[in-house]
Amino acid sequence: MDRRTFLKSAAGVGTLAASGGIAMPALSQGAAAKTLRFVPQANLANFDPIWGTQYVVRNAAALVWDTLYGIDEKFQPQRQMVEGEEVSSDGLTWTFKLRPGLKFHDGTPVLAKDVVQSLIRWSARDPMGLMIRGIQNEIVAVDDRTWKWSLKQPYPKMLLALAKNNAPCSFIMPERIAKTDPFTQITEYIGSGPMKFARSEWVPGAKAVFEKFADYVPRNEPASWLAGGKKMLVDRIEWVIMPDPATAAAALQNGEVDWWETPLADLVPVLKAHKDINVDIGDPLGNIGAFRMNHLFAPFNNLKVRQAVMTALNQEDYMRSIVGDDDKLWKPLPGFFTPGTPGYTEVGGEMMKQKNVAAAKKLLAESGYKGEPVVCVVAQDMSATKSMGDVTAELLKSIGMNVDFVATDWGTVGSRRAQKTPPGQGGWSMFHTWHAGADCINPASYTAIRANGDKAWFGWPDVPAVEAEVTNWFNAKDAAEEKGAIDRLNKAAVENVVYVPTGFYLGYQAWRKNVTGVVSGPLPFSWGVSKA
Repeated sequence: MDRRTFLKSAAGVGTLAASGGIAMPALSQGAAAKTLRFVPQANLANFDPIWGTQYVVRNAAALVWDTLYGIDEKFQPQRQMVEGEEVSSDGLTWTFKLRPGLKFHDGTPVLAKDVVQSLIRWSARDPMGLMIRGIQNEIVAVDDRTWKWSLKQPYPKMLLALAKNNAPCSFIMPERIAKTDPFTQITEYIGSGPMKFARSEWVPGAKAVFEKFADYVPRNEPASWLAGGKKMLVDRIEWVIMPDPATAAAALQNGEVDWWETPLADLVPVLKAHKDINVDIGDPLGNIGAFRMNHLFAPFNNLKVRQAVMTALNQEDYMRSIVGDDDKLWKPLPGFFTPGTPGYTEVGGEMMKQKNVAAAKKLLAESGYKGEPVVCVVAQDMSATKSMGDVTAELLKSIGMNVDFVATDWGTVGSRRAQKTPPGQGGWSMFHTWHAGADCINPASYTAIRANGDKAWFGWPDVPAVEAEVTNWFNAKDAAEEKGAIDRLNKAAVENVVYVPTGFYLGYQAWRKNVTGVVSGPLPFSWGVSKA
């Protein structure tokens, strides 16, 4: 019996826990009806939304920490913690003012000094934040609710930088916490968002709990993604970690959990057939799969080796490993930007269409590859990364590379990929991840496309031609100039193999029918969700 058949048969057992098929986790059955039990995409192994960029951390952080602005479903930044802002006529000075009455979870007021220190920490890790740092004079608190950001040159996309939904988001923390070195994880989790983190109940690998913050004052506008009134209609959210898809499917069918963020495509027919379960696309902008390489060390510090992988890679193999046989859920992607958006382009993408193992072997021979181990760090507790990792192991072997396959969990991948030590000394050669399509519509929010060396995302590519086009996009005077910059950026990113996209795909989410208010978007928005 193959894996897909086993999963379908296992998940189809209506009372799997009682049948003894797969052991179910111990859930608190006596909790009130105002408790929402949610199965996230991965384990919450660490909880610092600035230190790393894992989506699972960003998603949890959006409950606990608030932002100054929030991106809405039309990709427009809207005021969130901010009451108002002014920008000088020369574009060099931004003055912001907080809404009155904002409090942190420890009861202390949110002050401008907290904002300033939070932005200092965020800007040390975020690509847009680093751009602002590079042109700033100073950022200072003026009074308890007002601060100024003085620049050496205009930065028209300031509000987008403070509102964007891709990690790291500019979450606001108390000053004492925000003073933590941005390259060291925080150990205190206090925000001013709609939910408090119940740290005493946090069991990494099993459960994370969030409780409604009674003193949160939502905005009056309707909720729209990270913008508007974040009104919590449940008192408690329990994240129940279930890395085994069949277990999660059975728990959803039994009513032991209420909402599953990323059901395996193979199990969707079973869930759709259940009278008490709704299934829909989780995010209409989908995801871009990623084969991420370490540009600092052999073998992937050699351009021809990276090109060999891109030349041999067949995106269909990767996409079918994730979504199965439903052709409506995936499409090939000869570029880096999200299909169906204004930035989508295939300019320069010919190498990504080749799927030519013979040509890849030739490139590998020309590179002088000497059989160095490729340390593939592959998370087994996430179906997408596990599936892609299995395909990659066979791909690399097929072109003559020496594979050192490290099967681990997503939390470990998140920690290990930040290490700049050589692959044989605790570092890595490649890992798999994915990028939400909402993050990949333009260079402003697309962390993974940046190629500015030590300041780039994990893998640290250094490609001046890519960075030049990022700058050209930011300086563009109109949509035509923006599109030209993106076309040239895409070509440079392909030629230099910043990373290798493994294709574009959609995913499902599933929830019990007694749960209402679930919407599609780049993260699971819990505000507005209720449970009967």
